[in-house]
Order: sequence, then structure tokens, then C-alpha cells
Amino acid sequence: MRVLVVEDEPRMASVIRRSLAKVGIAADVAARGEEAVSMATAIDYDAIVLDVMLPGIDGFKTCQALRSRRVWTPVLMLTARDAIRDRVAGLDSGADDYLVKPFALMELHARLRALVRRGSPERPAVLECGDLCLDPARRSVSRGGVAIDLSAKEFALLEMLMRRAGDVVSRDALLEHAWDLAYEARSNVVDVYVRRLREKVDRPFGRDTIETVRGVGYRLRDGR
Repeated sequence: MRVLVVEDEPRMASVIRRSLAKVGIAADVAARGEEAVSMATAIDYDAIVLDVMLPGIDGFKTCQALRSRRVWTPVLMLTARDAIRDRVAGLDSGADDYLVKPFALMELHARLRALVRRGSPERPAVLECGDLCLDPARRSVSRGGVAIDLSAKEFALLEMLMRRAGDVVSRDALLEHAWDLAYEARSNVVDVYVRRLREKVDRPFGRDTIETVRGVGYRLRDGR
């Protein structure tokens, strides 16, 4: 999952970004609404965390601007305002969910997962491909009932491959969804992590489910 966090308070933005990174979610940060609109128009984010109180255009107007540009990425609004009229204004501006500050980071993560599932009928709560099973909420992976321990980046790559099982996923797409803009991309980083994935989810089980499509990227197939 790749998320855009729109928050002008540096400490809060840093806390949210670090918490997302710990669960394998890549996060970019924008401090202004205008910047958020530009980034969300150019990059296909899975979700947007949008603070209401922003310099320049506020969160309500930012959300309206996104929708007017046909950016339908799920939006979770954050605000210290808990009045009913403010919640209604946020939802009416095009937001999909609303979270009042202060909030628990675990709840933020859970709401983001729910938004991503809701945004596409092809995003089930638990992903399965053959005997390979991935649970985003529990951060767990297993094959044939045997638990597999993955790093945050390995988990993020496998999740994207499983969500698009059967399709060829380019290296660029994998890189964009597992690493944020601050990462200085190395040409072979995706290949390195895919090799690690194979060592953990395929070879110990006598499987060959992660297929290399030369010159393009990778595809996850049913390895039963």
C-alpha cells in the first residue's frame, strides 16, 4: 500500500509516517493542500490521509479539488474538530471516512485497510493464492498452514503481487508501491527483494509461484 499523508504539523506527520512504515506502508508527505492535489494527480495512491486544518486551502477544499480532478483515491480526514457539522462537511466534500484527533495509530491503520478494501471489490480482507495466504490486518503470511516470517518490504511486495495475481506487475510499479519518494532508487532493489521472497515463500515448499517475465517484471501464479 502507498499512502499520501497531508499534514502541516511536522511532528504529527512524522509520527504517522513512521507508524505506517512499521507496518509496511509507504507514505509520502505533503504540508499544503495545493501540494497534495498536485501529488495525488500525478501518483496513483491507494489512500490519502488528509488533515482539515492546512495552510492555504483547507482539507475540505483540498478534497473537493481532488474530486473535481477525478481523483477517486479513498480519503480519510483527520481533524481536531468533533462537531457533527464538521464531520458532515468533510464527508460532503468527498471524503470517505473521518477520524478525530487524538486517535490511536492502530485505528488509523485499520481504517486505511478498510478504505482500500472498500475502494475495490477485488480487495478481500485476506488474500489467497493456492496454498499461500496473506492477512494484511494481522501482518501474517503462511503457506499450507506454515507461518512465514517476512520483512516489511517483503510483505509489501508480496501483498501487491497477490492482489494482482495472474497479472504481470512491472518493476516500476512494485518500486512505487513499496518505497516512498525519499528513497533513492537502485535499479536492482526490486530484484533483490523478489529473490528473498522466493527463498522464503517458494523454495522451502518446493514451489515456483513468483515468475519472472523478462524485460517487464514479475507475476504470481498458482503454484499448487
